[in-house]
Amino acid sequence: MSHANARTTVHGRLLIVERWRNGWKKAHIAAAMGISRKCVRTWLTRYAEEGEAGLVDRSSRPHSSPRRTAAEVEDRIVELRERERRGPAWIGAELGVPARTVSRVLVRRGLPRLAALDPMTGHVIRASKATAVRYERSAPGERVHMDVKKLARIPDGGWRAHGRAATADHRHKSVPTGFDYVHSLLDDHSRLAYAEILPDEKGATCAAFLTRAAAYFAGHGIDRIERVMTDNAWAYKWSLREVITALGARQKFIKPYCPWQNGKVERLNRTLATEWAYRQAFTSNAQRAAALAPWLKHYNTHRRHSALGGLPPISRLAPT
Repeated sequence: MSHANARTTVHGRLLIVERWRNGWKKAHIAAAMGISRKCVRTWLTRYAEEGEAGLVDRSSRPHSSPRRTAAEVEDRIVELRERERRGPAWIGAELGVPARTVSRVLVRRGLPRLAALDPMTGHVIRASKATAVRYERSAPGERVHMDVKKLARIPDGGWRAHGRAATADHRHKSVPTGFDYVHSLLDDHSRLAYAEILPDEKGATCAAFLTRAAAYFAGHGIDRIERVMTDNAWAYKWSLREVITALGARQKFIKPYCPWQNGKVERLNRTLATEWAYRQAFTSNAQRAAALAPWLKHYNTHRRHSALGGLPPISRLAPT
């Protein structure tokens, strides 16, 4: 294939053939065009065998690739991706295929990245930014991340049964269905997570949640929390001081309007939405709430985490 530094194009190859017909020696053609004699010989041979069609650019792909992933395996990779909407690490572990191979198959088949897909339908909805800058604390408890995810409550019968009319009476729009507030705490090193659905995000609610979350962490071997990172919400700024002091920890705030600095718990929020809140069509709000605890246990003890080498968060904690 022609490229930016190619010495010859189709017209240059025709010139090689023309000069050869006019009696030029191969060495003289090569010197005049700044190419090797082998290159001249290659194009003259191809012209002799195929005519002018042999001088056209063609793919440099090998005629056979005996080590290429079998088509059946590629089909299973694509089927798992479309059905489960999981990443290469998860799919590779399920099928016994290297994650890098899964990535190449997905690119070859033209499948978009998960970040660009709607978590419920799998339809492409947007593009997203990614960063290669990653960090993590060296031991459990050195830093925990805290945040709240607001979710619209589900009316009885579910969203699919009522559609837009479920969010509010169009004649009386002052009567909405309301929201659930999912409070989360995540350990930076192990990615151990704890979450609760609470009725609001007021200061007293956040403080009580942090106390229970710290007890949960202690029950899993994280006896000491050194730093608690949050955003700059009023409830976090003025209502967590007593609890954090009692834990013997310090509070760290992210820079205003920079949520990526609290990115690990923000990523947990997205995982909660994708794999729990919107993974299936719940018929009631209570049904969705009841599904949180089992999912959280699965997240901490069985779900493979790409940042942990494909192991669950519990793998980085001492047995309790």
